[in-house]
Amino acid sequence: MRREAVALPALALGVFSIITTEMGIVGVLPEMAARLGVGTGTAGLLVGVFALVVAVSGPFMTLVSSAVDRRVVLAVTMGVFAVSNAVYALSTSFGLTLAFRVVPALLHPVFFSVALATAVRLGGAAEPARATARVFAGVTVGFAFGVPLTSYLADHFSLPAAFWCGAAVNLLGLVALVRFLPAMPVTERLSYGTQLGVLRSGRTWLTLGSVVLVFAALFSVYGYFAAYLATVTGMNGSWISAMLLVFGVVMIFGNFAFAALLRRGVRRTAAAFPVLCLAVFAALFALGARLPAVAALVPVWAVVHSGGLIVCQSWLGRDTRQAPEFGNSLFVSFSNLGITVGTTVGGWSLAALGTRALPWTGAAFALAALVAVALRLAWGERPGAAPEHGAVPAGPDVEAATAGDVFP
Repeated sequence: MRREAVALPALALGVFSIITTEMGIVGVLPEMAARLGVGTGTAGLLVGVFALVVAVSGPFMTLVSSAVDRRVVLAVTMGVFAVSNAVYALSTSFGLTLAFRVVPALLHPVFFSVALATAVRLGGAAEPARATARVFAGVTVGFAFGVPLTSYLADHFSLPAAFWCGAAVNLLGLVALVRFLPAMPVTERLSYGTQLGVLRSGRTWLTLGSVVLVFAALFSVYGYFAAYLATVTGMNGSWISAMLLVFGVVMIFGNFAFAALLRRGVRRTAAAFPVLCLAVFAALFALGARLPAVAALVPVWAVVHSGGLIVCQSWLGRDTRQAPEFGNSLFVSFSNLGITVGTTVGGWSLAALGTRALPWTGAAFALAALVAVALRLAWGERPGAAPEHGAVPAGPDVEAATAGDVFP
């Protein structure tokens, strides 16, 4: 029991270190652009390409690795992320840095799918929600402290120091996983046909489309958070670091707020979410040049932004319950596809229309997401779908439950 109690925080530490590596670049994008000798829009590819690789490779890599010992998968991923952070710290070549965004991105969705299933297994069938919640707390803590920590270290020490810190956290996660997780060979798994069967439904594809559009809306603006606050609002590095910290901390509480809304109704919450995004982006455009107003708006923005993860996971989980682990990999892939689309279009908007216009890019994606959600609601539910207030599935499926089903 004691080993299990330590193993779950070890998984959370691994998740934290991956989020810090993946999203930490958002807070230092201008510095990365200067170091690598490229424009800010081009540097945005370091975020977008990572997400694109996750989107393209996620389900495939999850299927291929489904027979590999779970501890081996987790440990190898931590090692690859540590090496990648070391390359970011040492390299001044945009090509090499971009290549080492691709390599860890191949393992990113596998880590999340495996970490989720492992958490439920270690926690036992009696309390899957508690076990999974503890691990995925690493996501919001990564946004709360990992991303602003990267920005702070780059601003007050150096950009390489920020990435060496990331590598150290990766290695710490590696040691913790090897030390506290037992060997976990795979003895049973769903057939490829059963897992791929969730993609035969048009309802699922429409839901996936709405997930892409929601994340495109969120990250077409958030992907250039530092650039917007610096250029439009006139904040310096210390202010931006503080805003990133506030953004991340508020996200922790935002997750719980949206979890409460989802318990009252998944469909209503999914329909309301794009509307909330529209309201935030309109306010950001209207108030963007006023520092006090933007400082007050950032926590509201963070609350809405935090809902993207849990709302979309719950929304997609309704259509993929017969193969929940594969469904979770679809969520990771298609949300990252949305990040790719959002950051790419955001970069184009930034170059063509100027940084001031970025919120309208997010608003356009949010409007498209609202249309997609409305169409999915009009289609109705598939036969045998979970009820609106469904519980975590019992029996064999509980081990691979989606994060949307078990998030606190």
